[in-house]
Parts: sequence; C-alpha cells; structure tokens
Amino acid sequence: MAKDIGIDLGTANVLINVKGKGIVLNEPSVVAVDTHSGKVLAVGTEAYKMVGRTPGNIKSIRPLKDGVIADFDITEAMLEYFINKLNVKGAFSKPNILICAPTNVTSIEQKAIIQAAEKSGGKRVYLEFEPKVAAVGAGLDIFQPQGNMVIDIGGGTSDVAVLSMGEIVTSRSLRLAGDKMDAAIASYVKNKHKLLIGEHTAEQIKIQIGAVYEADPEKTIEVRGRDIATGLPREVTVSASEVAEALHDPMMQIVAAAKDVLEQTPPELSADIIDRGIMLTGGGALLRGISKLFAHELKVPVLLADDPLDAVALGTGVLLDNIAHHKQY
Repeated sequence: MAKDIGIDLGTANVLINVKGKGIVLNEPSVVAVDTHSGKVLAVGTEAYKMVGRTPGNIKSIRPLKDGVIADFDITEAMLEYFINKLNVKGAFSKPNILICAPTNVTSIEQKAIIQAAEKSGGKRVYLEFEPKVAAVGAGLDIFQPQGNMVIDIGGGTSDVAVLSMGEIVTSRSLRLAGDKMDAAIASYVKNKHKLLIGEHTAEQIKIQIGAVYEADPEKTIEVRGRDIATGLPREVTVSASEVAEALHDPMMQIVAAAKDVLEQTPPELSADIIDRGIMLTGGGALLRGISKLFAHELKVPVLLADDPLDAVALGTGVLLDNIAHHKQY
C-alpha cells in the first residue's frame, strides 16, 4: 500500500511528512544540473554544497522563487527524486499528496504545483495554504469559531493570516522572507565593509548572529569575502547590531503586512487574538528578538512555535488524517 505524504515545498527547503512516520526528509530545494547535457547531477543537500562553488558547465538551480515554481521541469525532477528516495509508492498504488502553497499564488501557479506533484508520482493531490497548515503544525486549534493569527516567515514568502472555523478570514503574503534577508545582509556588508560575500555566507551570518530587536553588540562573527577595491580575499568582523540594522527594512515590511491584516480582521476575532496572541512560525521565527519586535510593534502578545522550521510539515501530518475533507483540484 502506498503511504500518504505531506510536502512543504519551500523556496529554501523541502520537508516531507509520511503518514504514520512523521517528517522523514528535510533537504535544501536545490538541484545541480550539467548545462551541456541538461542532466541532473545532484539534488538537495549534495547540490546545496555546490552553490557558488561550481565550474561554468555545472549550475546549481533553486527551482522555486518567492514561494512559487520558477522552473517547472527542475521542480518535477527534484520532487520525483525525493519521493523515490522515500520508497512510499506501493507495488500497484501511488500515494495521495498534500502540498502547501503561499496564500497569494495565482490559479496558474496552483496548477503548476499540483501538476509537478502528480507527475512526480502522486495519485490524488490536495493543495492547502501555508499559514493554515503552519497554524495546525504549531498546535493551534483553527477549527473552532475563534480567531487565530499566524505569521509564517519562510525562505521565499512571509504569510500572515487570521483563521477561524478552519478557513482563512484575512491574509497577506509577501514575497519577502529569508532569501531577501540574506540579500539585505550581503548588501549591507558590501556598502559598509566594502566586501563582497556570497549568499551562503550571508545566510550563515543570519543564522549565527541574526537579531532584529535589542541586538547584543558584543556578539560578532568573522566574515570572509572579496575586497571590492583590490579584488583580493579579506576578512572583517560583523556584529549582531549591524545585522539588526541590515534587517530593519525587511522586518518593517512584514510588520506593516501584519498591521494590515489586523486592520481587516472582524472585531470579534480581533478580541480573540488579543487573548490568544499571534503565533510565529517558519525559519524567520528563529531570528533573535523577533517575538519582542512584533509584540512591541503590534501591541499584541506574540508566541514562538515550539518547532518553527517544521511547523508546516507537521501540519501536513495532522491534515493528512482528515484528507477526505480537503478540496481536491
């Protein structure tokens, strides 16, 4: 028998939850391709190691951009590779797949995501919106007649939504999240320290000392890159307060989106949110001081999910149990 699977098809990582087993795969959404032959050389972790380090004929491609499929064939090859690796297909049966998408995907983008899942070996494919799945994965009971608010900051998109009775009441999706934060850090280091760094390095700075509120100036990291003037390798020291400065603008855009959603929320549900607080999920929720920043700006209690990185994948596991109730496309 094929086992049903839930896929968090993220811009930065793909997580797969197999019914009854939990999260069995978590790998970067990267594929390395030989440009001469078009052959896929590596997928996931192996391909990620090659980013920024390959010769001209090998290209590391991230097939998802801003939460949607930018390269259909590569996405399909990546999904197929991951699904085959898990061995979830039965001898004569295919798994049902529940896959997640940001709230602002167009119907064409939705079709592309579903098609990629079908072609990579799904029997029936169900699509759910990320903030809804993240809220379920973070342990919120969204099926009651009460307001729950979630802010899910991923790699490609940040989704803000208010949910009640199992559905999204108001939402905003920004194509601004972890990737744009890495770019902001790289740009800051270039302007302030006159040093060029790659996306890998920028991401490492964010993970190791990234802070967005009351950053500790004592926390620093040594960063290596290429000097703009001389073109030679050089090392500089970057502090957590500098990272907070670099991330200020992207964070304020996410805060503005959250304010927007709160302003459009019916008053009864707003009252529930004041009582219950806002739940933060996604990799961006791991930035130091982020819950304090949102609480300060939105004047509402803000909670951090127990497992923010896995919230969407965990949510697919819960929703797989009730897969019959989902909309099928």
